[in-house]
Amino acid sequence: MPRAYSITADAIAAERRRVGDDLSKFDIVNVIRLEETSLPALGPNDVRLRILAVSAEHNVDHAAIADTANIAEARGGKIFPGNSAVGEVVEVGERVTRFSPGDVVVTHCNGEPDMYGYPLRIWAYDQPDSVGWYGEEAVVGDWQIIPAPLDCGLDLWEIAALPLRAPTAYHLWRRALGIYRLKVGRGQRAVLNVLGFGGGVSELFLMLARHEGHRAIFCSGSPERRKHLESLGIESIDQKTFHRFADRDDVKAFNKHVKGMTGGEGVQIVCDMLRGPVYPAGLAVLSRMGVNCSAGWQLDTACEYNSANLSVRQITLDHVHYETVEACGAATELYGSVFRPTVHREIYSFEDLPRAIAEMHDNVQTGIPIVRVASELPASVRGIVP
Repeated sequence: MPRAYSITADAIAAERRRVGDDLSKFDIVNVIRLEETSLPALGPNDVRLRILAVSAEHNVDHAAIADTANIAEARGGKIFPGNSAVGEVVEVGERVTRFSPGDVVVTHCNGEPDMYGYPLRIWAYDQPDSVGWYGEEAVVGDWQIIPAPLDCGLDLWEIAALPLRAPTAYHLWRRALGIYRLKVGRGQRAVLNVLGFGGGVSELFLMLARHEGHRAIFCSGSPERRKHLESLGIESIDQKTFHRFADRDDVKAFNKHVKGMTGGEGVQIVCDMLRGPVYPAGLAVLSRMGVNCSAGWQLDTACEYNSANLSVRQITLDHVHYETVEACGAATELYGSVFRPTVHREIYSFEDLPRAIAEMHDNVQTGIPIVRVASELPASVRGIVP
C-alpha cells in the first residue's frame, strides 16, 4: 500500500495539550504523520499518479497548528494534506485522452470551481473528500493536472516549487494591475513601482512585474532570496533593517526609505502575503490610486484600516484566492521564461517532510522548500535533476 501523510484533530489536540496551548512551543513534527493508505478506485475520467516531488505550503502549516481554523476537525477529524506536486502518470481511465502513462504533470488545487471558474474550496484543504498529494501515489481527475513543461529551462525542484505559487501570483498580478489601470491608464503612466513582501508568491509576482517593464522591489529578511531576485533585476530591501515593523517608528522609517527610493511618490502596487505587522507598512508606502493585494495571512487574518484615509488617497485593498483552472494552465506557460523561483538549499527526503513544514514555519529556509518523494525518477526528468 502507498504511504501518505495525514493530520488528525486528535494529534493537534494532543500537541496543544502538551504545550499548554502555547503555539510558540508547538511542534508540527508531532502532528504530520506518515501512514499506509488505500487509494480510491480509478474512474473513467481519472488518472493515477506516482508523486515525484512536492513543495511545502503554508496552508499545511495552518492546518497542522489549527491557528486560523481547525480544518482537520471540520473535515471529520482527519485530512491528507498536500496541494502542490509534480507526478508521473502511471494509469489512466478509459475516457482520458489528454494524458498517457509516462507523462509528467503538475497539479493545481482548484478544488471546486464557482460559476466564474474561481475556487470555492481548495483541494486537500477544505474541499470535502479530497485526498492530497503528500503521498507516494494519488488518484486525480484528468481536469486536475497540467502537462509539466520539462523543456522550460528550470530544474525539477524549481518546477516542483510552482504548481500552487505560480497561479496564485498570476492571479494577484493580473487583478492588481487591472484594478490600478481602471484608475490610471497607460496613457497617464507607463512604468509602475511594485513592492512585494516575503516569500515565494511575492517573488513570482515581482518577476511578472519586472517582465512587463515595471520597477520591482522585494522586501525580505532573507539574504539568499534577495540575492536571487537582484540577479533578475529586482531591487531589494532588507526587512530586518526595519525590525520587521515591530512598532510605528519602524513603519515610519520604512515609509521614508521607500519614498526616498521613488522620488517621494511611493509605490503603486503592493503584494502582501503576510499581513500582521507587514500590513500597515504596505499601506503606508502606497502612492495615490495604489492597490494593496493579498492571497495570504501567514502572520494574521485580521486587517484594520482608516476608511477616510484610504478614500482620500483612493487606495484599493484586494483579496484574492487561487486561480481558475484555465488560468492555472496559462501560468504554467511562464515557467522558466518569467518564473524562476528561489529553492531552499536542502531538498528534503520524503520521510523528512514534517521537518520541512516545521522549518518553513520557523522561517529559517533559504527559498521554497522541496520534498523529493520518489526514490527512483523516470528517465524523462533525470536530465533536469541538479
